[in-house]
Amino acid sequence: MNEPLVETFRGYLAEGGFVMMPLAAAAMVLWYFIGYRVLTLQRGSTRPVRALVAELRRDRARTGRGIIARAAARGIRIVEAYPAQVRVLLDEHFFPFYQELKKGRAVIMAIVSIAPLIGLLGTVSGMIETFDSLGDMSLFSQSGGIAGGIAEALFSTQMGLCVAIPGLIVGRLLDRRQRRFEEELDQLKALLGGAR
Repeated sequence: MNEPLVETFRGYLAEGGFVMMPLAAAAMVLWYFIGYRVLTLQRGSTRPVRALVAELRRDRARTGRGIIARAAARGIRIVEAYPAQVRVLLDEHFFPFYQELKKGRAVIMAIVSIAPLIGLLGTVSGMIETFDSLGDMSLFSQSGGIAGGIAEALFSTQMGLCVAIPGLIVGRLLDRRQRRFEEELDQLKALLGGAR
């Protein structure tokens, strides 16, 4: 690994005080769940829902990898096996797909919400150190004095915002994709439920 980069990162974490390690851990967890949602929120086909159903009916051995393609394949099997109970069974068998669309969303939103607050805690800690230095008149102390306290406050605020802002933007984009897939699952249920 690149030694100067690692040392720079360690120095950055040390400058921001005690909140930097939890913020770094939160960033890793956030991007893990964002990656998980990106992999989960795959459609499986670029075709419209009606064309996808027609294609899967022609080629029964073919199943897609994405959520919509898998749901369409499962829905077609239900329609063929249980034509009298299609609507109830579609609701029951599509429920796991709706749940799969939501996985990881709560963790992302929680981290996006708490990261700025953790950064604010570091800001308060840095300002306390600054005012302690002013009270002791130790403007240039061994621990950093006023400059060290202000640096801690700014580094922790910056880290909190650097975790939250990209997570918020990417999280919203993934939420939009989730809503689109939910609408397509509803459309798929309506299409298959009426095709008896």
